[in-house]
Amino acid sequence: MWWLGRKKPGEIWEEQIQLPIGDIEAAEKIRNICRSAADSAERVGAPMVSRRKRKDRKAEARDGSRYQSAARTAMEIAMKISDDLMRDSAVGQILDLCMKANDMKTARILFRAIQAVSIRETVLNDHPALRE
Repeated sequence: MWWLGRKKPGEIWEEQIQLPIGDIEAAEKIRNICRSAADSAERVGAPMVSRRKRKDRKAEARDGSRYQSAARTAMEIAMKISDDLMRDSAVGQILDLCMKANDMKTARILFRAIQAVSIRETVLNDHPALRE
């Protein structure tokens, strides 16, 4: 209810991280970031036909900025995870977010960063477009 004089609630990726953060907490934070930005990513990745129906250009810009900010923050957190398997799993979740936004360039970069064979196979099964 920020319109009644209260502060507008912030996004989950804008919250300060209390350091030191463990690998499990970091993976959970990434999962929460990806879930909360999924709707914006889907709207960013929507075909142009459905985008034209949206008359509010500010909403389109907000969704793009929201997706970019969430993905950037999630990637920064993922780089700090020391456990290889947990980091690969978190990168896979960020990659899913990028695929929802149809951001193939970033998705391919993230796919190359995944080292665990099982996670690579799961990602390829979920997103066959990355095979090319």
